[in-house]
Amino acid sequence: MAKPTNNPKLKLLGFNNLTKTLSFNIYDICYARSQQHQQEYIEYIDEAYNAERLTTILTEVADIIGANILNTARQDYDPQGASVTMLISEGHHDGLHVPHVDKEDVVMHMDKSHITVHTYPETHPDAGISTFRADIDVSTCGKISPLKALNYLIKSFESDIVVMDYRVRGFTRNVRGMKHFIDHSIDSIQNFISRDIKDRYDMVDVNVYQENIFHTKMRLKELDLDTYLFGEGVSELPPREAKRIRERVNHEIMEIFYGRNIQR
Repeated sequence: MAKPTNNPKLKLLGFNNLTKTLSFNIYDICYARSQQHQQEYIEYIDEAYNAERLTTILTEVADIIGANILNTARQDYDPQGASVTMLISEGHHDGLHVPHVDKEDVVMHMDKSHITVHTYPETHPDAGISTFRADIDVSTCGKISPLKALNYLIKSFESDIVVMDYRVRGFTRNVRGMKHFIDHSIDSIQNFISRDIKDRYDMVDVNVYQENIFHTKMRLKELDLDTYLFGEGVSELPPREAKRIRERVNHEIMEIFYGRNIQR
């Protein structure tokens, strides 16, 4: 994994007030030909990524970045989908009493350190395409960085498409009062992605360096149709039907990756 150049350690005046936010849109795509298979796919996703499983994933994220979990709220939805929100703080406070945090406090502190995930399983009404989207935000203040959990999150959701935004907001001051608008080196989110992931994905960057805004899109290089079929395999399909489904799946991937409808 590529490593950015380390900056000399800053001597700060008080707490590090920089807010670092890593946001994901993660997509899984499949083809479920019958209505029964479509329903089974939604049920599978709801079971595989229910609130309990998502809480486990986010708990691991907190551990990876070195954060202490203050409060967790989670919810499974009817008919589908789930959400988890964690309020976190910098560092593990072993032996430190953390007072109860009520719902009002969670809302008030959402612009500081938190981790959230929301899932959106859905199906196309007549094209056989089903998709699963997970929106994830890891927002930290202080020295801890959400970038440390980048590879873990990508692998946890076995994603076909990943759209990532990373932004550093605010400023912190050194002991002489000088403002620092970023406290680490970065020219691309790709700097922090492991080699094995890079080998599997095509990637595109759109970065605004003067605003400390970094954007990376990823899509799988290989389209193995067997991994996209739900309830059947390629060997069960006539070659012409397999070709038609491959084109439909690829079209769905292209539209999501480029963020617009594409005429077929």
